[in-house]
Amino acid sequence: MSKRNLNEDDPLDDFTARETTLDGVTKVVYVAGSGPAVIVMTEMPGISPHVARFSRWVRDAGFTVYMPSLFGRDGAVPRAEEGVATFKRVCVSAEFRAFAANESSPVTVWLRALARQAHRECGGPGVGAVGMCFTGNFALTMMLEPAMLAPVLSQPSLPLNDPAGLEIAPNELAAVRRRLERDDLTVMAYRFQGDRVCTAQRFAAYAEALGERFVAHVLPDSAANREVPPFFEKVVACPHSVVTAHLIDEAGQPTIAARDEILAFFQRRLAPCP
Repeated sequence: MSKRNLNEDDPLDDFTARETTLDGVTKVVYVAGSGPAVIVMTEMPGISPHVARFSRWVRDAGFTVYMPSLFGRDGAVPRAEEGVATFKRVCVSAEFRAFAANESSPVTVWLRALARQAHRECGGPGVGAVGMCFTGNFALTMMLEPAMLAPVLSQPSLPLNDPAGLEIAPNELAAVRRRLERDDLTVMAYRFQGDRVCTAQRFAAYAEALGERFVAHVLPDSAANREVPPFFEKVVACPHSVVTAHLIDEAGQPTIAARDEILAFFQRRLAPCP
């Protein structure tokens, strides 16, 4: 994969932008690659050049990437003022439950339908998904869709007002736990140790709810990239985005090891059945 300037808006010109209507709701989904499907859900404040870079890594690892536009300006470098404006709009949107513990965001219904469609289009044993930050928990709720086999939660940040809260309805959480046990599946999760948005309390709550099916990875703050876009420097202001803005793209870095571990997880779970 050729390197792009992460400080410039990304035209996303190596993806196909599809208007996708599911359950009466239309969203743009950026698609690229071939092989089993992996849904990459953007972090706040939108599909940044860093998020697109991660999707390209997934594509180049042998998967068809589905990257839905959920909020923000697609391809934009995360500026502080624009990012805050996007954050405020999303927090009051009916699609999301930014401040509600024990509730699932309505957008997850649409995302489960996207997983079903992606599985029909790409085949294979099933579908993987990565949620980041604002969408971090969505990959877990998507496990209610039978096609979903490989969920990754990267710095799951909702609910914003409850550091130990989980953004999923209790009955859905119980159903996900039963499925993980029945089908011998696991949930991969990542955060930085000093992340003030995705806290240690939240990971402890996931571990209590899911037991050994929740596989947590906590990276030291020293592993985080310090040269980040304005939104992350001025608004987030702590190590946060494990595989995007705070990833250091150098061999031997813990964030690169996390990326490779996620790709290996997808390859293990989504490889065609013999």
